[in-house]
Amino acid sequence: MADNKTSVVNKAYLAFVSEISPKTNETRSLFNAFAVGGFICVIGQFLRYMLEFVFKIEGDELAGAVSMILIFLSALLTGLGVYDRIGKYAGAGSIVPITGFANSVVAPAMEFRSEGFIYGLAAKMFIIAGPIIVFGVMSSVAVGIIYYITGLI
Repeated sequence: MADNKTSVVNKAYLAFVSEISPKTNETRSLFNAFAVGGFICVIGQFLRYMLEFVFKIEGDELAGAVSMILIFLSALLTGLGVYDRIGKYAGAGSIVPITGFANSVVAPAMEFRSEGFIYGLAAKMFIIAGPIIVFGVMSSVAVGIIYYITGLI
């Protein structure tokens, strides 16, 4: 009997939520995400060409320099409140890996800065990005151990 009552409540709740939720245009959202994500990648490629041809940087240094510039620009735009507006417009298109990751580190840090440097800024900075960093480090350690044991290196 309880399952039947719960099911009715769940259906009523879902109907209420769908009634008050704003309707989205999936085609427009997909286009915005594709366009903004692509534009961020175009900016990265432009930076790569400029650093390569103007400053004659090559190889790993070139990749590192482009990454640092994109991280800095993303953090700056997050600090100025611009990246949030880009995210509202572009949705998932603003989560192009490196810029979205920088945004996910800077945004919580800014939100909790009023709690002080240690308890606010430093503790909350990795609230979203922390699990990603931990998973990435642990995965790389596991893969390294597997390669070491199997002698593939």
